[in-house]
Amino acid sequence: MAETKTGTIVKVAGPVVMAKGMLGSRMYDVVRVSKHNLIGEIVELKGDTASIQVYEDTVSIGPGEPVENTGAPLSVELGPGLIESIYDGIQRPLDELYKAQGSYILRGSHLPGLNRQKKWHFKPTIGNGTQVGGGDIIGEVQESPILLHKIMIPAGVSGKIEELKEADYTVEQKVAVVSSPDGKKTEIKMMQKWPVRLGRASKQRLSPDSILQTGQRVIDTFFPIAKGGTACVPGPFGTGKTVVQHQLAKWVDADVVVYVGCGERGNEMTDVLIEFPELKDPRSGQPLMKRSVLIANTSDMPVAAREASVYTGITIAEYFRDMGYTVALMADSTSRWAEAMREISTRLEEMPAEEGYPAYLAARIASFYERAGKVECLGKPERQGALSIIGAVSPPGGDLSDSVVQATLHVVKVFWSLMAKLAQQRHFPAIDWLTSYSFYKQHLPKCFKDKQEGLEMVELTQQAMNLLEQESQLAEIVRLVGSEAISPADRMALQTAKSIREDYLHQNAFHEVDTYTSMEKQYQMLKNILHFHTKSLEAISGGVETADIFKLGVWEDISRSSFVPEEQIGQIAKIRDKIDEQISSLK
Repeated sequence: MAETKTGTIVKVAGPVVMAKGMLGSRMYDVVRVSKHNLIGEIVELKGDTASIQVYEDTVSIGPGEPVENTGAPLSVELGPGLIESIYDGIQRPLDELYKAQGSYILRGSHLPGLNRQKKWHFKPTIGNGTQVGGGDIIGEVQESPILLHKIMIPAGVSGKIEELKEADYTVEQKVAVVSSPDGKKTEIKMMQKWPVRLGRASKQRLSPDSILQTGQRVIDTFFPIAKGGTACVPGPFGTGKTVVQHQLAKWVDADVVVYVGCGERGNEMTDVLIEFPELKDPRSGQPLMKRSVLIANTSDMPVAAREASVYTGITIAEYFRDMGYTVALMADSTSRWAEAMREISTRLEEMPAEEGYPAYLAARIASFYERAGKVECLGKPERQGALSIIGAVSPPGGDLSDSVVQATLHVVKVFWSLMAKLAQQRHFPAIDWLTSYSFYKQHLPKCFKDKQEGLEMVELTQQAMNLLEQESQLAEIVRLVGSEAISPADRMALQTAKSIREDYLHQNAFHEVDTYTSMEKQYQMLKNILHFHTKSLEAISGGVETADIFKLGVWEDISRSSFVPEEQIGQIAKIRDKIDEQISSLK
């Protein structure tokens, strides 16, 4: 740690404070501002003058007050106790602050990110005398019923393990000693610290080659995201960005979920805090909080802390990735983070670029999303981890030419375009199937145990997308001349496309069954709709009227498939026999 330096405030401009006498300080050093001990971070240096972004309210702070440099960058504490925690943007535990101070956080409050009193049962996985290096797993802690927390050797430490034994420890107590060849001894604790702006290292980056299943039909079937992939959800106000993020956080096929509420309304974060402990994980049956870390930096919290909240979240996510887990990070929303960047940049009197954003906006967004990926983790035993990032973007007026949207689209591989028109029609998720895209579709067959089913699912999705595009092309003709003027086959295409939209793509997030759909159920539902379409075209070519096909009762069974519980998927498959029977009766 660098030598502590003390400077003096000479200017206060909102969340930005300028201090003189800071010679020898470094960029991104954490400082304590004024007698209130406000937390800040150096973002600009000119001679002995430092510009500091303060993560707390600067009201009543004035020139002449002291600024003390801690000599260390903004870091987070990593260790047992992260799961089920609710933090603010700089990793202060909000539940502990509430117990200590009530509903409002006092300025200068400081509580450690990890509980110092709680003891965890540490179980070694290697023996004394073992040679270890950075990233090696030396033991385990059962942090929650569904998550085994793996204790790793910190980066840069190597040597022979000594004094390793099974016992109950706090995060600050010594669990082992590493003796290096030169005789230096390093105490290993369950807690380690990591600078938030520095990505954690890995042995090798791998290509994302498996789908992160979400239980949302429009996403999994048409626009899937890979484990280790990146996605963005842009859309205007009221199109359901936050609900999409909530749904993904609830049902995504990940071992750990890190949810960052960055600059959004407090009531949306409240929904997450209330719902997560009550909802059950579909795979383990345990409450969702048992695999979640929440970071709340709502719109009424200090602006500067929004940027910190995003980096805090990604660092915690990388830590769990390094254990060999699949991690999903939800950031809602990166637009608010960009707006905070713009405000800080303006206060620093930097030259503005497009729409007033700083010139480095695209670089910051890219560096954030590039911390996602599937990796071969450092250390022994060999393991692979994956970190997926899903960011919501809130462009003003839903304008997708907005700088933040465009900078995001340059780096992400999945684009879920939310449309106001669909939301107004009460079609949710309001993801537009004609403008959205995914570069991970080729990995869809791997979601199925039966290889043939996987290959068939790809064909079904292509067939369904063709029908939706055909519907878009026919819509204008039907509007002008009516449906009677088009061919029976085209009328059937319109009816099937309507069924795909209303019975398959539309999904009720608040229905206990429809909220989540497994890949097997998605396959059976889509196969029914397209089987009906194929059989209907055969009947039409045999002289059957489309009006008679549209009256068949099996349409009701198809439309109600989404409400059939997962354990009764066999009932959905039986609908195809009913389709064959009813269409045969028309011939």
